[in-house]
Amino acid sequence: MRFNRRRIFSAFAGAASVGAAPAHARSRILYDEVLPQPRATAEMDVASFGVMPSSELDQSTNLQRAITTAATAGSLLRFGPGVYRAGGLRLPSNAAIAGVKGSTRLVLSAGPSLFTSAHADYINLIDLVLDGNHLPLADERGLVHLSRGRAIRIVNCMVINAGGNAIRLESIAGNISETTVIDAADCAIFSNNAAGLRIAGNTIQNAGNTGIAVYRSTPGDDGTLVVDNRIENTKNKSGGTGQWGNAIGVFRADNVMVRGNRIREAAYSAVRGNTAGNFQIVGNTCSGIGETALYAEFGFNGAVVANNIVDGAAVGVGLANFQDHGGRLATVQGNLIRNLHRGRPDRADVEAMGISAEADAAITGNVIENVQGPGIIAGWGSSLRDVVITGNLVRGATVGVAISVVPEAGTVVVANNFIAETPQGAIVGREWDKTVTGDLSKDGAARYSQLTINDNRIR
Repeated sequence: MRFNRRRIFSAFAGAASVGAAPAHARSRILYDEVLPQPRATAEMDVASFGVMPSSELDQSTNLQRAITTAATAGSLLRFGPGVYRAGGLRLPSNAAIAGVKGSTRLVLSAGPSLFTSAHADYINLIDLVLDGNHLPLADERGLVHLSRGRAIRIVNCMVINAGGNAIRLESIAGNISETTVIDAADCAIFSNNAAGLRIAGNTIQNAGNTGIAVYRSTPGDDGTLVVDNRIENTKNKSGGTGQWGNAIGVFRADNVMVRGNRIREAAYSAVRGNTAGNFQIVGNTCSGIGETALYAEFGFNGAVVANNIVDGAAVGVGLANFQDHGGRLATVQGNLIRNLHRGRPDRADVEAMGISAEADAAITGNVIENVQGPGIIAGWGSSLRDVVITGNLVRGATVGVAISVVPEAGTVVVANNFIAETPQGAIVGREWDKTVTGDLSKDGAARYSQLTINDNRIR
């Protein structure tokens, strides 16, 4: 899988620099010279700056004056109900903007974004509807585009109709929570090089390419928490074989936790980590997934996949790329995985399987049921080292456990599992995707010194 669409990171260095607000072709009402400067108070009313609700005119100039004045005074800028048309609004440090939940709508009139910031801290956006008006955004822009800031909060907002990324963050520390993002053309929430970020309790629907993306320009510690979100109907408009179309995607970011999310209908994966170290996928509920539901691939180094539910996918859990990229070291424990079938129509080559692992992995205590393929697979050709498969229940798979037995394959332990209703064998040896042995739970395992098979209950 290659992350190369639109040269993903080629423009990150320029994303932090925010230019002056663009000139708008529409008429404006300019109050700068006729209105007195509002007195600094705990709150300032945006109307005192000549900003009128539900006007068809672009109000960027007066809105920018209001934002800057309130932030300088340390005041909250308060919006009443209504529609406000603007674009290119710059958020300085201490900008705090609040509306009436569901009734205050800011509509993009022109780019590059609705809100931007650079090197600004303590920004708060609260109870706002931010409408991208389906206007196309430049590559790697967000309707809300914030860079290099601390203590950033976007809370109880709704972000809709973004013509690119809805919320794009570069080197941000803060909290995106209780916010709804609908119909983003690209990613709903995209973070690069996070500096201490929590993405929690949000609802994301109909993202064009990814629901939540946590990326880094180079591999390293990130620590973003992606917890308790609801993500539905993630599409794959940009194509490819899995770099897009994921409800949650993690790339080069270490120490990321993905926990307690409800994920439904994703074109490719519910959670996909590429080159992610110490990656935790815990307690998520996933259904209607087009390919591998929970995936750690390429150069991942350390993954915990525990206590998740997968109901409907091609692959329940995939741990891949040991031999070609060094992906290794994982625990897969306590997951409930069922109703697996071959991949989506454009990936019909993806074999259905419950859990697949290649290197330095413990697969224990999982329940796997109704798989149109193997319940558990250990290795792919010679890409196999030190896999332990114990205490699992596999029922209703074509094969219970399939193990690579090519001459270069490594060591596998299969012990104390319960395997039932597997018509093509409880435990078999394979060379890549071809079965080359009989049922090793009955006889023949002694031929393979690298295999330990004992105390399994077969029915």
